Amino acid sequence: MEKNNCTIRLETENDWNEVENLTREAFWNKYHPGCLEHYILHRFRNQPDFVKELDYVIEEDGRIVAHIMYCNSEIMCDDGRIISIMTFGPVSVLPEYQGKGYGSKLIRFTMKKAAELGCGAIAITGNPDYYHRFGFASGHSMHIYYSAVPRDNEAPFFMIKELQSGYLTGITGSFQDPDGYVVEDADVDAFDANFPPKEKKRLPGQLV
Repeated sequence: MEKNNCTIRLETENDWNEVENLTREAFWNKYHPGCLEHYILHRFRNQPDFVKELDYVIEEDGRIVAHIMYCNSEIMCDDGRIISIMTFGPVSVLPEYQGKGYGSKLIRFTMKKAAELGCGAIAITGNPDYYHRFGFASGHSMHIYYSAVPRDNEAPFFMIKELQSGYLTGITGSFQDPDGYVVEDADVDAFDANFPPKEKKRLPGQLV
């Protein structure tokens, strides 16, 4: 997909270092001092749940300015069934390009591709004010619950979107983040040593 000097294309192995640095820049000090998203991306590329067909970047004037990653995930139903879905994230946009629609463009483009691949639904954790615009609804409202939160408690940051109408009709169950999203601080720090030094800061609005 091209628009003027903007191209959406699949990531290649030659892009890996640039995309990991982009991800680091996008998330540095955003949710906590430093970041771990670039290491999560690095690890996921070698995992079987990583969806290479949805590993897309936006390139503008020869520079990669945004990236999205997808992985396969599951809903564990109360009746014992396992429902296959997908999860995306991190969605990374260089700081100087944020707020200009690059993330939205990449999300809409790849959700369409995911539907074409047969994906029935997507689960994410994120900001509801941002993701509701893409048609995501709280998992609680669809009887799909985030496993780390008691079911009686609303978890508005956990959201679901059906890509196939009725795919989750009649289903009640729980979602757990794929294993690849859980990393050790020491491993993150060791990986981050491969990048130019950046100061970790504790800022207002961080989650931890």
